This record gives sequence, structure tokens and C-alpha cells, in this order.
Amino acid sequence: MTGREPIVRRGVGRRGFLALAVAAGLAACGPGGRGATARLASGEVGGFYHAFAGLLGLAAEDVGEVRIERVTTSGSQDNLALLARGEVDAALALADSVRDSADQVFALGRVYENYLQLVVRADSPIGSVAGLRGTRVSLGAEGSGAALTGERILRVAGLDPSADVAIAHRPLAQAVAALTAGDVDALLWAGGVPTARLAVPSRMRLVDMGDLAAPMRDRFGPVYDRVAIPADAYPGGVSVHTIGVANLLLAAGSMPEEVAAAIVELLVWHADALVPTEAAGTQFLDGRSLISTGPIPLHPGAAAVYRRWHG
Repeated sequence: MTGREPIVRRGVGRRGFLALAVAAGLAACGPGGRGATARLASGEVGGFYHAFAGLLGLAAEDVGEVRIERVTTSGSQDNLALLARGEVDAALALADSVRDSADQVFALGRVYENYLQLVVRADSPIGSVAGLRGTRVSLGAEGSGAALTGERILRVAGLDPSADVAIAHRPLAQAVAALTAGDVDALLWAGGVPTARLAVPSRMRLVDMGDLAAPMRDRFGPVYDRVAIPADAYPGGVSVHTIGVANLLLAAGSMPEEVAAAIVELLVWHADALVPTEAAGTQFLDGRSLISTGPIPLHPGAAAVYRRWHG
């Protein structure tokens, strides 16, 4: 791949990517990748993990080097447990969820940024995380990355998750229904922007969490970024700042190098085909940041592709 420029721009059609991929000869990944199936732990239906995994599977079908089997899960922590048990071959996970598994997994790439979104009813008086004291909050589904990150957010805001807030863990659809019915006062969701199920601003409102990004970094490490949700992300909404966390596509150490390479080729050459159509797009796959996986080492098969790409 030396001398070629990976295409990450919008406006290039999906078929154009396929033609380029064929011309580039993805078979260079080796015969061991062709026809192999990789089970990929994704996330909840309606979330961007699930959508991204589906698009990756479609791209894989078109190229034919590897088959991606999407596995629906609760999210990051669930995915890491499945990967550790050998029940899946690859997994999507928030970077902060991976910390305790850093010596057990390899990275295929940093695929996009998840935005933590704290949502209350439109008429709620809650205006900050500190204002959640004494309220009922859904901190993501059990086993999700938001469940872990949410407790950290509460702590840096000066709240004790076990005493100051009544915490529940609901999948997104159930959390939205509970918020609408008044059964919870707020929900935290880690996902892309926009998330279709969040009825912002008609019935719900985003709470600004930008001032907590720096203390999150200070206390828990550099995986947290201060990011903006633009006003036009949710039509009619207002701009807020929140906390972003990188998403990593991970692989088990047992994944053959040829299979890892075939998946990474999809990330490099099909970037714009892997962005869900409803996404704002700015927080998604960027060819330049794929190798920014922090303390998680690249899978040898992935590293080989990136070396050829960068020359």
C-alpha cells in the first residue's frame, strides 16, 4: 500500500471504495483471511456500536476477505467479558473500560469518539451533574461503558454514587421510556451524535458536562476529552459541551494475523462507508487517528497494515 492515500473524505461513493479496494488487491492480506468469520461484540440495537458493526459487516461482505458476524450486547464491559471468555473474536469498547484488560487484548484501531450525553426532561430544573443529588438516574445498561464512566462523572462532580443518587441500569430504549414516564429523572448514554431515540429538544434536554472533562482527565487518565455537541446535531437544540471517550476496535490475541489485517484494510479503505448515515460525522473514523490506541498494543496483523500504509 506504500504510496497510496487512504480515502477518508466524504462524498466518495461506497462503490467507489469497493473499486479502489479491489484495485488495491486486498488479497495481499493472505489466503488465511479469506472466508474466515470474526464474531464482533457490538452493543445495543439503536446504538452506534451496533450500527458501526453492521456497516463493517456489509463492507466485509462486499470485499469477501473476511466475514463479520455482529453480536448484540449491552456494551463495552459486556464486550470485554465476552472477548476474555473467547466467545467472540473482536469487540468494540470505550477506552476507559479497557484499562483493566490492557494486557489481555490487542487493538485493531481507534475507530471513533463516543460522546457522553446526560439527558433530562425538557422541563427539568436539573442544570448540572451536581444537580443530580437526590435524583433517580439511569447510568447506561448493565455491562455498558456508560455504567463505568457514569459513576466516575458523578464522583468528580462531588457525588457519592452509592448514597447521593438512586442509580438504575437500563438499556437505552427502556431508559428513554422511564424518563418520559417520570420514573427516572435523568439518563446517561454513551454514543454517537445524534442518537435518534433521544427526543432532544422536543421532550428532553442535554445537560452540559464540559467543565468535568479536565477533572476526569486529572483523576482517571488522559482518555477523556472535552468535546462539543453542536446546536444543529439535534435540530432545534442548543450547543453544549460534554465528555468524549475514544472507542477501540479490539481483537483477541488468538485472531490470525491475516484476519486482523483484512479487518484493518476495511477501516483504512472504507472509512466513509462505516459512518452511520444519521451521524454528525465529526466524531467518527479518521484514518490519521486509527493507530492512536494508547496503552493497548496493535495486533501484529493490524500493525503490518499500518506500516505499509504509512510507508
